[in-house]
Amino acid sequence: MNFINAIITLPRSRAFAWVTLATLVGVAVTVRLGFWQLSRADQKQAIHAAIMAQQSAPVLSTETLLAQPGLLKQMHRRVQLQGRWLHEQTVYLDNRPMQGRVGFWVVTPLVLKDDTTVLVQRGWIPRNSLDRTQLAPIETPSGVVRLQGRLAPAPSPLLSLVGAQEDISAESRTSKIRQNLNVDQMTAQTGVEFAATVLQTDPPSDGLLREWLEISAGVEKNHAYAFQWFALAAVQLMLYLWFQFITPYRHVRRSTP
Repeated sequence: MNFINAIITLPRSRAFAWVTLATLVGVAVTVRLGFWQLSRADQKQAIHAAIMAQQSAPVLSTETLLAQPGLLKQMHRRVQLQGRWLHEQTVYLDNRPMQGRVGFWVVTPLVLKDDTTVLVQRGWIPRNSLDRTQLAPIETPSGVVRLQGRLAPAPSPLLSLVGAQEDISAESRTSKIRQNLNVDQMTAQTGVEFAATVLQTDPPSDGLLREWLEISAGVEKNHAYAFQWFALAAVQLMLYLWFQFITPYRHVRRSTP
């Protein structure tokens, strides 16, 4: 009690009020940012739970999808497809890693029915280290094929130079190697309307690997940021107490006879 009474009765300067106000504002802001990061983590957890629920839902067959085309919009649903490849429209997306190696994602349209075609991200092949344009051989069977997968977003784009128009250039119309895949541009080039994009999840086959990354909530970074903000708030508070109360009290004690 004597310590508390002593630090309360210490003489204060005008600057003390400004320091106190600045500390309160700083602590309030950093604590608020910490809770904001926790709320972002909760949102990601909810989204991840919804994705897992979609993947746990019954598998959609080709017949079901053709009868109810709206189901093709249910992202992350598992599907069992039957159709024929448009092998001449296969494209290779460059600079896509797998198992720590750089290579290509192979994307081929699959015709389910005359008026229904989907884009299938079939798998990955390594890049030739000596000749980037030398593509590893893959098999694209003719006739009816069957595959398993899940409805997925279109392949994620990579950063390209500002103003680059590789997908609409004359070279890109003839080359099968692309940096990115623009579905609308591919539709314009091929004359085929794509109803959905599918990520094939069958075991490795046709010369393709399919070790896709698992979908995770990705909340670790948010939790780390929240800890940093809360720690910063605690540091501000401890520095304030030390320099505004503890240090003056110790000075008074040393100067008192």
